[in-house]
Amino acid sequence: MSRSVIIQGMNGDELAGRCELLRSLHVPGTPLVLPNAWDAATARAVVDAGFPVVATTSAGVAASLGYEDHQDAPAAEMLAAAARISGAVDVPVTVDAEAGYGMDPGELVDALREAGAAGCNLEDTDHAAGELRDHEQHASWLGAVREAAAAAGYGLVVNARIDVFLAAFHSGSEVSQDELVDAALERATAYAESGVDSVYPIALWEADPLRRFISAAPAPVNVLKVPPGPSIAELAGLGAARISWGGLLHRGSMEHFAGVLGSLVDDG
Repeated sequence: MSRSVIIQGMNGDELAGRCELLRSLHVPGTPLVLPNAWDAATARAVVDAGFPVVATTSAGVAASLGYEDHQDAPAAEMLAAAARISGAVDVPVTVDAEAGYGMDPGELVDALREAGAAGCNLEDTDHAAGELRDHEQHASWLGAVREAAAAAGYGLVVNARIDVFLAAFHSGSEVSQDELVDAALERATAYAESGVDSVYPIALWEADPLRRFISAAPAPVNVLKVPPGPSIAELAGLGAARISWGGLLHRGSMEHFAGVLGSLVDDG
């Protein structure tokens, strides 16, 4: 496929420009702030508010399609939603592609390119097995994604999500976040060596462990902005290069909607 081919309403040079812009905005200490969207309307709202990039949330997109998160939704539907979002805005879109939907690297890269994605999140949880993937095997897979993108002349920005802290949270483990930093850094190092652009230790929110992780990380760091954690300014001071909300804005919006509906019932 030549770079001049039209991809979801944009040509290959335009997509290349979006990839380059997205990559350039990952600056430690001056983080790219990404309120996550879940459809074309929320993506346009993000752009209208002045944000330079749109990030999607798999939880929000899946919910809007009638599915649960964690690859319960068909890949084709998730990627079609991503294409509608990227086609609705004139800024780079980074797509939460979960764990890759079981696609081989070349197939995944082709699908993201067709959707007009400038970047993607790829997580290291094996949802079928309900556990973390072996980090060396996952690094090899990420490297194959990078190679496939390079072979296609596609500057896809890959954000490697590290699920060590999230897995501990879901399991109810009493292991502290500080105790998990070394394991997360081992994964971050392997993924950076495979060619990813940034690493994302999702659910790491405590200031001291975050400082340890960011100071030793081999690539720019994406931090999930959770209510108990540091402010945006404080995360910038820690050296974060990217801040996102995952599914939290979608959840908050739905809670607000449910509250409005409840008030209508009460009025009736």
